Amino acid sequence: MVDFRFYLIGDRTRCAGRSLASALGQACRAGVRAVQIREKDLATPDLLALTREVQTELGSLRPVLTVNSNLEVAAACRAGGVHLPESGMPVREARAALPAGILIGRSTHGKDSARAAEAEGADFVTFGPVYDTPSKAGYGPPQGIQGLAEAAGSVTIPVFALGGVTPGRTRACLEAGASGVAAISAVLSQSDIPEAVKKFEKALGGL
Repeated sequence: MVDFRFYLIGDRTRCAGRSLASALGQACRAGVRAVQIREKDLATPDLLALTREVQTELGSLRPVLTVNSNLEVAAACRAGGVHLPESGMPVREARAALPAGILIGRSTHGKDSARAAEAEGADFVTFGPVYDTPSKAGYGPPQGIQGLAEAAGSVTIPVFALGGVTPGRTRACLEAGASGVAAISAVLSQSDIPEAVKKFEKALGGL
């Protein structure tokens, strides 16, 4: 069950000199309840080590922890979910390979892919980039609020707006039909991570 409104996506290159574990720990202690380990460039042993480091840092906080793409690491760490790229493994195959109850998210970049993800059985999707952002430049031009509204209106599963989303842009995303928002640098790159989290919490009405 997706019971969070803010989805923090980890990127160890955007933590302003902090370790990913430290940055995510600060965010979760400030109230973040769902995080993704996204380090796509890491080989399985390194990703496994990093994920376990993050889990140790988070300790008893136990947010929903998803691992991007790597089902082996997700299973080994007993993660709460996996996040699949738009062109990645079919949701049904991932579901069959994972323990019951694990959440499966899918990245989407258009209305049709959001609908396809729901049809495959995804629990939620991220949609973007909504706004212009360097981290999503490879996924094409910004989809804009109109694109977000079309995608959110075409599915019944939660849609998280991603790409250039800030606390100040959050209301527009929610009004377009997003269930919540996802972010990377808007939290991890900030000098005061807890304060950045509080701003999103205020904008969302809860994390």
